[in-house]
Amino acid sequence: MRKPGFIFAVAALLLGFVVVILGAYTRLVHAGLGCPDWPGCYGFLSVPRSDGALELAQLRFPDDPVEAFKAWAEMIHRYAAGLLGLAILGLALFSLKQRGRDGYPLKLPLGLLALVICQALFGMWTVTLKLWPQVVTAHLLGGFATLSLLFLLALRLSGRFPADVGLTALRPLARAVLAVVILQITLGGWTSSNYAAVACIDLPTCHGEWWPDMDFAAGFNIFQEIGPNYLGGMLYGEGRTAIHFTHRVGAVITLLVTLLLAWRLYRAGLIATAAWLTLVLLTQVSLGITNILAHLPLAVAVAHNAVGALLLLSLILVNYQLRPVVIRVNRKGTGAVGHWTPA
Repeated sequence: MRKPGFIFAVAALLLGFVVVILGAYTRLVHAGLGCPDWPGCYGFLSVPRSDGALELAQLRFPDDPVEAFKAWAEMIHRYAAGLLGLAILGLALFSLKQRGRDGYPLKLPLGLLALVICQALFGMWTVTLKLWPQVVTAHLLGGFATLSLLFLLALRLSGRFPADVGLTALRPLARAVLAVVILQITLGGWTSSNYAAVACIDLPTCHGEWWPDMDFAAGFNIFQEIGPNYLGGMLYGEGRTAIHFTHRVGAVITLLVTLLLAWRLYRAGLIATAAWLTLVLLTQVSLGITNILAHLPLAVAVAHNAVGALLLLSLILVNYQLRPVVIRVNRKGTGAVGHWTPA
């Protein structure tokens, strides 16, 4: 049965999806430093607009002239993220109120609250550390993790999608594919934060070669210096090429293993799930190819982030459907069949 708070969780999930898209848009229009301070903007709660406010902003940050478009992109993202934080706080408080209810998740909403607090810190460090790639990538992954946990919470509260005891053989493959997609999303974040999305502009080769000149040590150096302004990236060509090339290889691996999972789901009778997973996967691959050949058009790049999130959520749904069945012992000491779910 549907549990209390389901609609609230779905609303928070939709808002979380919007925040992820806004974050991608902000990053892609190079507005991550649209406001040089945090959480305000040039010391104001909103983007300064009046002549007096603009003059004061320039005095406060003489090296960062106000660019209204970028500042608004950054602040709208912050406003939406702040609203999402309040929604998650509400879900956590509601779960505490419902904690005596049998089977009502408690640890999951509280974990979400802890995660969104960490996300706020990463949002601050993204600005104060001048788009340091490690922090930007971690911030992106935190956003995807928040979205994933909100989806899992909505599934828990929906009362739908009972565990399928006849598909236990598919669990290892489903978990492995989920891990591959998470790794590929991490590579995508690293590619974006190092401005390597257009390091190669031809397909299937890169710079006309199957194995171009690459510097993996530079491209995947997680001990980059903290301090420079990383807007636009600091890596030279071979380093960016190494990142881009690795992301391409990851895309091929992701395509193959996810298609294998979809085929196994189809053979097991989960036809609708297999069809949806295949559709999302092929859409994501098509968007990635378009990004390369069309030199990263904004709408396509934002859609690539959004569909990547959909692919992740689709695999979470698959793993949720394949979760094992356990025996719970109630207070009377008698056994009852239930479904394993994260707390």
